[in-house]
Amino acid sequence: MKKTLVLGASDNPARYSFRAAHMLKNHGHEVVPVGIRKGEVAGMAIRTDRPQATDVDTVTLYVGPQNQPEWYDYILDLKPKRILFNPGTENPELERLAQQRGIQTEEACTLVLLSIGQY
Repeated sequence: MKKTLVLGASDNPARYSFRAAHMLKNHGHEVVPVGIRKGEVAGMAIRTDRPQATDVDTVTLYVGPQNQPEWYDYILDLKPKRILFNPGTENPELERLAQQRGIQTEEACTLVLLSIGQY
């Protein structure tokens, strides 16, 4: 299973990050929910600090490109194997920075990947 940091996690059931956290957990993945507001998702507290998670396989982004620069160092310092840019989060600058560090990038939907068994 793939330890996944959900960046932009929300306790709002209408948000895709909410659905992703639940779906990842239901598929047996370890989830680290990180957001800008405290709350709870899939039985886990949403972290509003920048936890130094280790062995992160995937960072799945639910933060728009205009708000991503403040997260660049945090994301890259986690040294994930890959960063998933969900629809609406595509960012060529962050993709380039990640690839320069050997981090795989993918423009894809976490929910779709999980539902078709390609996560």
